[in-house]
Amino acid sequence: MAQINFKDRFVSRKYKLLNWLYIAMMAIKNGPYDMTRDLIKYPWLWELLKVNRLLTKLTEGRTGNYRKAIAMLIHEVTKEVIHLLEGIFHRSDMLVLHEDMVPPEILRAMGLSPWMPELLGILLPLLEPRAMEQYIDVAENEGIPPDVCSLPKAVVGMAQKNRIPPAVAVVTSNLPCDGGMTSYLYVQKNAKAPVFRLDIPHNFKDVRAEKYFAGELRRMIAWLEEHTPGKMDWDKLKVICEERNKMQEYELELWDLVSQKPAPLTAEAVYLGHLWFFNVCAGLKSGTRVFQKLVSLAKENVEKGIYALDDEKYRVLLWNPPTLHAIDLFVWAEKRYGVSCVMDSMTFNRLPFIDTSSEESMLIGIGRNIMNGPMARHTRGPIENYFDDMFYIVKRFNIDMIWMAGHIGCKNTQALNTIMREKCRQNNVPLLIIDYDLSDTRIVPREGIFAQVEHFMENVMHAKAKKIA
Repeated sequence: MAQINFKDRFVSRKYKLLNWLYIAMMAIKNGPYDMTRDLIKYPWLWELLKVNRLLTKLTEGRTGNYRKAIAMLIHEVTKEVIHLLEGIFHRSDMLVLHEDMVPPEILRAMGLSPWMPELLGILLPLLEPRAMEQYIDVAENEGIPPDVCSLPKAVVGMAQKNRIPPAVAVVTSNLPCDGGMTSYLYVQKNAKAPVFRLDIPHNFKDVRAEKYFAGELRRMIAWLEEHTPGKMDWDKLKVICEERNKMQEYELELWDLVSQKPAPLTAEAVYLGHLWFFNVCAGLKSGTRVFQKLVSLAKENVEKGIYALDDEKYRVLLWNPPTLHAIDLFVWAEKRYGVSCVMDSMTFNRLPFIDTSSEESMLIGIGRNIMNGPMARHTRGPIENYFDDMFYIVKRFNIDMIWMAGHIGCKNTQALNTIMREKCRQNNVPLLIIDYDLSDTRIVPREGIFAQVEHFMENVMHAKAKKIA
């Protein structure tokens, strides 16, 4: 890896300072009394203050535009988290809880403030690896089986401990799994608010399913207008959808750039922006600016012959969600083995732009995005939905191996591991299945995850490990 210079250190300090500036501005706007009350009511706010630890962790050893891209991303996510928190602090009468499989474009177009109950279950382990374990324990003590996915267990635990903000309504769906659906029984009980459940067909990729689900979204809009102060603004929805399309255009350009070998950007610079801005903040101008900046940084590296890794030796496809409590896996793997993560299953999709020519076409486009949500698009319907993207990505991005993040609570993907091994053998693609739990370090700790990667790299890939200072 290249040596860290003054400019690299300046980038980190700049974005850390900006993070603290936005946090301070939020506290001032909320006022000392209300801020103190909210910190007591929602103790998870203290964990969000550790954002600069994450910035340090993910920029360690990385230089130039690669370092800048990741620091910028973490800062932009920090800003958007603060905007979401303002909905809790200042617009609680417009707050709607929405499941992670139901992006908030329609809610924003109706003038409502969205909050995703799963958000903290994803975000907090990045900042504090053990942050969700207390809530997981509460859920299991409530009777939720230990082998259920830890993300819905965290949601259940937070609901039981009254850590989810009260809302005027709740919107959920039948995705992505039984655990996720069950968790909203507890969210509903805690929120004491009416709930709307979207029905998504099992075979969701045909025209009939798309038209049916557009009808479901119309039904949801009418329900929200009845149960909340929100009113549908179709012109505003068009602006949101068009902004989302612009963001998607830049992302496609970014994919073209990272498909080059060696890649100009990689890992979190590829997947973190998608994870956040397509699922939590879709349709905002801030998301478009982020991807525009990522493309600019990647292009600049290509023009100068600079790469994310000085010695890229292996290109990996990450399948399943990233290892949240060991989010620095690729920081380590880059330095240890020259591994570059150029794409992951949560990010890659082949969805068309949203047609904004009519109300119906927008609902079909938004509905298509929801039905093809992360994880759900691969684990619902026929088995081709799972494997076709996988081996397309291998060819499209010059992948050398697949790392399957084998989250123990994901029964859908666990059931397919044997078939996955056979298909990887047929396609001559080395496969590592990492045993771990998404949010619970007690199942497999960070060191155990790294040890599995080390064993695979040295015994299957015959890679020579570098010493890390």
